[in-house]
Amino acid sequence: MRRIEADIAVIGGGAAGMLASAMAAEQGLRVVLMERNEGYTGKKLRITGKGRCNLTNNCSVREVLDQILTNSRFMISAVSRFGPADVMVYFESMGVALKTERGGRVFPVSDRAEEVVQAMRRKLRQTGVQVVYDRARAVRTAESAVAAVCGEHTEISCAAAILCTGGVSYPATGSTGDGYVMAAALGHRMIPPRPSLVPLCCSDGCCAQMQGLSLRNVRLTAMDRKGKAVFTDFGEMLFTHFGVSGPLVLSASAHMRSFEGGQYTLSIDLKPALDQEKLDARLLRDFKQYGNRNFANYLPELVNRSMVPVVLERVGIPGDMKLNSVTRAQRAELLRLLKDFRLCVTGPRPVDEAIVTAGGVDVRQVSPSTMQSKLVHGLYFAGEILDVDAYTGGFNLQIAWSTAKAAADAAAAQIQQTEGHAL
Repeated sequence: MRRIEADIAVIGGGAAGMLASAMAAEQGLRVVLMERNEGYTGKKLRITGKGRCNLTNNCSVREVLDQILTNSRFMISAVSRFGPADVMVYFESMGVALKTERGGRVFPVSDRAEEVVQAMRRKLRQTGVQVVYDRARAVRTAESAVAAVCGEHTEISCAAAILCTGGVSYPATGSTGDGYVMAAALGHRMIPPRPSLVPLCCSDGCCAQMQGLSLRNVRLTAMDRKGKAVFTDFGEMLFTHFGVSGPLVLSASAHMRSFEGGQYTLSIDLKPALDQEKLDARLLRDFKQYGNRNFANYLPELVNRSMVPVVLERVGIPGDMKLNSVTRAQRAELLRLLKDFRLCVTGPRPVDEAIVTAGGVDVRQVSPSTMQSKLVHGLYFAGEILDVDAYTGGFNLQIAWSTAKAAADAAAAQIQQTEGHAL
């Protein structure tokens, strides 16, 4: 067993772990970062934003908090002290040129997540962080305070430990729930992990028929089994062989907290720019202008060609019927379908396909200003291990940066205060 002396041990070399390590080491402390992926830090960071790394969102602190779905109040202090503007300055100071795109999303100008990872790895070297590749198994305590971090082959004696092990999404990157086990072993309540920002499975065979079709500028509304809308927004979505995906669907999934007791229903407004009256007037004009055209040949004027067979089946109008023969009732059914195209959701895709994991360490047992455990002195949490999650758009990484900064500063202050008393 290899033994190392440190002031602070950071467990997990992802976004939160690397930032927390560097920020603590910048304050002159001995920091050891334990990462389970041999030779890799920032493995999950490399694939965020489809490999482009959506670092944060160029918006106000208030807007960040509004985008946090679970425990946003818990994040007020951390985001206020290290918000989007601070994150942008921090990465630009490391030589990463940034740009802001639609929706306030911030990316490196290079569009390469690898540039962000390499900048952070340089920071670790510059600040003297020692990186140890080993799988952490437990945090050892003495008198309800952190004493050491125990790995399979390494033991790090330390006065503070920061758990940054992530959730259970993308397990190939090392996020397999180890942190949950360690936190629970120390008495922390765990909110059961569930997928958030995840594609959805649908019972409708039409999704497979339209596989690969991307809808733009549509309104998506998700309703629970009682018909109550739990989410609605404009944007883009995608049909797949199992159901639906895309930005709108991922955001909607975050509001689907439980599939017990019934399905959720998705309603797609294919023509959100037109209300029912205006859309009906357009149909009347078209039917009059193209009266001798077959209904099936006219439909591509209204929907993508990939949707035509599905619309024909659902609306019940024969494809060879002339437009001037379509009845008022049939036109009303077409109008309803265009404004309320429904899909039955049977559940989310597996958690390992989720962008983030909801659930984790119960934040009621964590100080929101320091990220320190209320049960174990010297134990801190940062990133996805906490029961905090947000919409897409850079907000989940912002949570990682803000909590990592809070934990690093508090852990460093703890060590420095202890050393001061010792003197």
